[in-house]
Amino acid sequence: MQMVETYSHLNGLEYLLVHRRALWDEVREVIAGVDAEACKTKVSKEQRSYGVKFYSPGDMNKAFTTGFKARHWAERRNTFWVTADANLLRSIYGLTADQQHDAIEAAGHDPIQSYNQTDFVKERIAVEVQFGKYAFVAHDLFVKHLSFYVSDIIDVGIEILPMKSLERQMSSGVPYYERDLLNVIRQGRSVPAVPLVLIGVAP
Repeated sequence: MQMVETYSHLNGLEYLLVHRRALWDEVREVIAGVDAEACKTKVSKEQRSYGVKFYSPGDMNKAFTTGFKARHWAERRNTFWVTADANLLRSIYGLTADQQHDAIEAAGHDPIQSYNQTDFVKERIAVEVQFGKYAFVAHDLFVKHLSFYVSDIIDVGIEILPMKSLERQMSSGVPYYERDLLNVIRQGRSVPAVPLVLIGVAP
């Protein structure tokens, strides 16, 4: 598979090139190591393309997982506590998980444990590979990466997406780079408030 396009938000790519060049090279190696044709295993049952072989999101995810794990990128969870009181949530944001829990209890509410999980993190760089449903990308960009950044776990988030040319050869509902590039650009230069690199890939 090849890297076709990149977009740097809040100097995410520039940061990698200066401070984490080896990790950026690893990301590129993982992408290049994915055999896209070996992932063309899904037989369509959709009326518009019945019987046609599509690229399998599951098989591509497995290939990416194999590549990242071989280079010691690992899953990471960021645990926190929530409640229904908006003002209380604002006052405890940025505290440690234990402090959040205690503050919610002290205010007379029941703490609810929650978490954000990122598939691949190494040396304060996070990578999400998104071949699932298109709605998941917004959650990655505006929730996961931002949460990890605000919690001082990462410095840059990377989102790997199929190009439209690849998405056309996948099942319906899959995201594609060009649309999510627009979703980031139209928010303005400072939103989301986390350095990001969007990567568009294709066979």
